[in-house]
Amino acid sequence: MIPNVLTIAGTDPSGGAGIQADLKTFSALGAYGMSVVTALVAQTTTGVRQVMEIPPEFVATQLEVLFEDVRVDAVKIGMLANAAVIRAVADCLHHYRPAYVVLDPVMVAKSGDPLLEPAAVASLVGELMPAVDLVTPNLDEAAVMLGEPVVTSARDMPDQAERIAGLGAKRVLLKGGHLSGADSTDVLLSEEGIEVLRAPRIATDNDHGTGCTLSAAIAALRPRSEDWRQAVVQAKDYLTGALAAADQLDVGHGHGPVHHFYRLWAL
Repeated sequence: MIPNVLTIAGTDPSGGAGIQADLKTFSALGAYGMSVVTALVAQTTTGVRQVMEIPPEFVATQLEVLFEDVRVDAVKIGMLANAAVIRAVADCLHHYRPAYVVLDPVMVAKSGDPLLEPAAVASLVGELMPAVDLVTPNLDEAAVMLGEPVVTSARDMPDQAERIAGLGAKRVLLKGGHLSGADSTDVLLSEEGIEVLRAPRIATDNDHGTGCTLSAAIAALRPRSEDWRQAVVQAKDYLTGALAAADQLDVGHGHGPVHHFYRLWAL
């Protein structure tokens, strides 16, 4: 059965991040993609120009009509912009209870531009995170969630993942891509314990939307995986390939996108 996978996120006109990247990822991995828009973001590979937030009532209506009509096998949550939208999404999850939910706590764009109101962090952590199955913060996002300095060593990542779990997260994938070294190190905390997952670091400046792509890949793969670990490992493998092929694309003057369809397009 082809899974129906929903992304709840903001847009990216350049196609490298946000809803556009999520839908590409779903399609590349054999899932049927659906989307609920939370914000219209005027961004490209060089930065964010402007954000137009969608009223939370309309976000809720988008979710309501979709869940009433379509079987939703998995959900990926990205940019939510503010506390009111976070509450609308949390209410939906509590009401419809989709089987698999991945939260990418998007707070800042690759360019450094903010994508979540600072006052909304408490709502993200307290209201939404306990309602999802897996949260996938990078090191900067983890530091904001915990109110502590950014981790600078992979050795400290397991302890930080445990502290995030202490905030109410069921499972945590703490992403260490911002660190240096030959490997890109992530830490997965689940009911099976803590595991360090490594992938070769790809030398490319075309890494726009990597967080969106990884979380979307996990959501697309989880309905057909034995467990969360398998979905995460396969998603990391997909992202590594998309990064390795990213320089085949020529998109924009800043951080270009990864190549979502590297497995499918003939060169």
